[in-house]
Amino acid sequence: MDAELLQRLAPFWGKSNAGGRPNLLVQHLLDAAAVGELIWDLYLAPAVRDRLDACCAGRGRQLFVVLCALHDVGKATPAFQDKVTALAAAVQACGLRWRSLPKQAKQWHHTLAGGVIVRDALRAAGWSSDQVDWVVPMVTGHHGMVPMRARYRMPERHGHGEGPQWRRAQQELVNAVAYEVGADMADLEPISTPGRAMQLTLSGAVIMADWIASDSERFVGIDRLDQVSMDEARERAREAWQRLELRGGWRDRSLLAPSGFFEQRFRRCEVRPVQASAVDLASTMPGPGLMFIEAPMGEGKTEAALAAAEVLASRFGADGVFVGMPTQATSDAMFNRVVDWAQSLDASVPVGLLHGKRRFNQRWREMRETRFSDVDDDEYGCEDVFGVVTGRSHAVQRTVVPAEWFLGPKRGLLMPITIGTIDQLLHAATRTRHVMLRHLGLAGRVVVLDEVHAYDVYMMQFLTEALRWLGDAGVPVVLLSATLPPAMRRQLAEAYLQGALRESDVAVPASLVGGQGYPAVRWVTAADGRVQSGGCSAKPWRDSISVAVDVLDEDPREGPEKLVALVAEALADGGCLLVVRNTVRRARQTFQALRQAFGGDGTITVLLHARLMMGERVDRTERVLDLLGAPDREQAPSRPPRMIVVATQLAEQSFDVDADLLISDLAPIDLLLQRIGRLHRHDRPAEARPCRVASPRVVVAGMSWMGGVPVFPRGSEHVYGRYPLLRAAHLVQEASVRGGWSVPAKVPELVQRGYDVGEPLPAGWRTEVDAALAQWRHSDAVRRDNANRFILAGVGELYRADLAGLHDRPTRDLDDDDAVSAVVRDGADSIEVVVLRRRGDLKYTLDGRSLGPADTMISDPDVAEAVARSTVRLPAALSEAALLELTPLSEAGGDPWLRRIRVLELDDGNSAVLGRRRLSYDLELGLVDEPAP
Repeated sequence: MDAELLQRLAPFWGKSNAGGRPNLLVQHLLDAAAVGELIWDLYLAPAVRDRLDACCAGRGRQLFVVLCALHDVGKATPAFQDKVTALAAAVQACGLRWRSLPKQAKQWHHTLAGGVIVRDALRAAGWSSDQVDWVVPMVTGHHGMVPMRARYRMPERHGHGEGPQWRRAQQELVNAVAYEVGADMADLEPISTPGRAMQLTLSGAVIMADWIASDSERFVGIDRLDQVSMDEARERAREAWQRLELRGGWRDRSLLAPSGFFEQRFRRCEVRPVQASAVDLASTMPGPGLMFIEAPMGEGKTEAALAAAEVLASRFGADGVFVGMPTQATSDAMFNRVVDWAQSLDASVPVGLLHGKRRFNQRWREMRETRFSDVDDDEYGCEDVFGVVTGRSHAVQRTVVPAEWFLGPKRGLLMPITIGTIDQLLHAATRTRHVMLRHLGLAGRVVVLDEVHAYDVYMMQFLTEALRWLGDAGVPVVLLSATLPPAMRRQLAEAYLQGALRESDVAVPASLVGGQGYPAVRWVTAADGRVQSGGCSAKPWRDSISVAVDVLDEDPREGPEKLVALVAEALADGGCLLVVRNTVRRARQTFQALRQAFGGDGTITVLLHARLMMGERVDRTERVLDLLGAPDREQAPSRPPRMIVVATQLAEQSFDVDADLLISDLAPIDLLLQRIGRLHRHDRPAEARPCRVASPRVVVAGMSWMGGVPVFPRGSEHVYGRYPLLRAAHLVQEASVRGGWSVPAKVPELVQRGYDVGEPLPAGWRTEVDAALAQWRHSDAVRRDNANRFILAGVGELYRADLAGLHDRPTRDLDDDDAVSAVVRDGADSIEVVVLRRRGDLKYTLDGRSLGPADTMISDPDVAEAVARSTVRLPAALSEAALLELTPLSEAGGDPWLRRIRVLELDDGNSAVLGRRRLSYDLELGLVDEPAP
């Protein structure tokens, strides 16, 4: 850099204290540029680099590095330089003066000032307004919020700097930094405007460069002119990158030959038809797009999705995956499978687990213990159903453990391979601060989402918004489901195509919505601006079974006596029964009645629901999975002669049990079919099942007939709505007199009929059906409107060419499990608490572990895990009272998770009063909520 020019720029400081001394602004800008070079070369996926190169005539790297370099030029203003008196004096001594700044001038933020400076510089370099408009938000949004253009159209004159000397200094700073990184601003103008998803990705990458270059431990301040240089910045950046152990995903890897693909990846010689179809179609798709893999439970959808993701990544320049699951528990189970797959793929690629309780996942903990001390596990999850997965130890390779930097706040998705709750993706569809970091993490990856049928109309608003952005970014997406309604498939495909085409009015191919058979693999893409689709059916791995469908007429006002009588007859010779109730109250009531009837004869009875402490859910779930799991497992225990499991909806997802008989409350047809998937799930010798339950049979309970019309418990209607239950009741009633269902052969037809408003229902139901349908539609409309308050942009913003104003109406930061769940899951806020018992001045877990004195933090990892196992989620109605009356754990010390969790202290009778309710914890029934006396 020219010595005279450097002398004029020297007074500007960028960091007032970087490792004990100031860092000159020009050096910080060069540091960020040098980090940007490494991000481009070593982190960004080929797909991302290629997209920007296409817009910049091959100069994408130069443009990105310049954006990193210019992110903080707005600090060359009186508003910023005036913040530290001693440093401000040096600036004024060089002739860049300002008078005492009024309050408004002091509030002129350097992000806005930077936007003005860069805008003016690009205009002076001859850039068109379209190109200027999309580039400037990269600077104005580098603190995580992209403001409206009106906020920086006219600078605050006192805070920005008055007079030609300030304008000259600011423009010289821009030109000097561009020169140092080898860029000519006039020649750097893009030839086309990238999509907004690409812009959001770039914005996230600029923030990543800024955060790394702002690390004062690794970028110690340089306050001497003779030490300022791009060479010095590159050396600092290289050393920081190596010490932080940063990297992107897999690189330069050729696909395995198809014959050895599944054997090497999954240790399976036999490739199931749906798996082969997924790989074949992924190999021939004309461009990145959306793939649906629909198959019954147990067909190997997970392996099919990972194999397809690997093919899509290789073909379209991706270098990692994000796998989204419904719950923390399903994420934990998937984590083990993805780690094994990733190690066979490229053992050097880090794999991350993203949810709030990952520290208690045994494999994650083993991985981290190979290299880390504790860091802030701030990444959130959603409501846990089963709890933390434990189990046998795994051999851990150091190379698969993510670098510590990726585990800091808001950085989790930046890891190249990640497994987490669906909330991670849904958060990327919200108008929150630093949302661009989430899009950076998703760009250049393949996104795999399991159980997509499980998301209601509210969550679907966030999922479809995420798909629009992923379609715009050219990110391949693989969606898995056993029971996906055609209307939902159309909605998901439409959203992806809207993003890919950047149009609201798109036509979804009819072949994608219907046909293809079952199992089936379908795909759609908008490669080269043209919608194309394809797909095929696959032979089921197992033959369909004929499931008898019976109805148990249960008056909602009565107890479970009829069910108990039915069970006594059905299990007279033994057998394993699964009962699924729609609410915790009904599950408890049923369990108590069954335990009283069968508990004394050696029958194993187990209750599973969400009001159990996490550790107890873990233990009970593992016991059930062990006793009722696949018979061909190593060291599988003997199947019990008679066993009864009473559960809530957790039995619908990732619950690999094999029941001889299923009794289920009525639910929407797709969810009822999910439950039926647990019935005769595995092949067993004929003599293994008692004669009374030798044939598959589901008994549908939770409904009764009054005046010829079905009625349901209030809890069921509250959870699902009356209309979907009426449609399911019709199908169940029909099956009960027509010989049942062939499963899975009839699954697509049943799901379609269960959601087709044109499907006729009995004439005598018409009044009830019309009223229920109207209410259902109204409720859905309200929930869609509620979700749209938080959506990142929406269909109405597809026409926009840049990001300006993206955060015009920002959503507050969602920094913990409860905050995220409250926004993206539409439940009334529900607070998770840790249940402890106080004795004198000490607190104990219910299993007797002392937390130690109140003024000391929990240091014993076994005690910390015991506390985590003692968490339970309160009824939503008590959330307000919990926030007012319960306090965080005083023994938490510096532990980030323990600092947030609130404590429900029980007395010697295992009860406490909260919000005029008496809460007690029964070791068998879980948390019981009753009116306080």
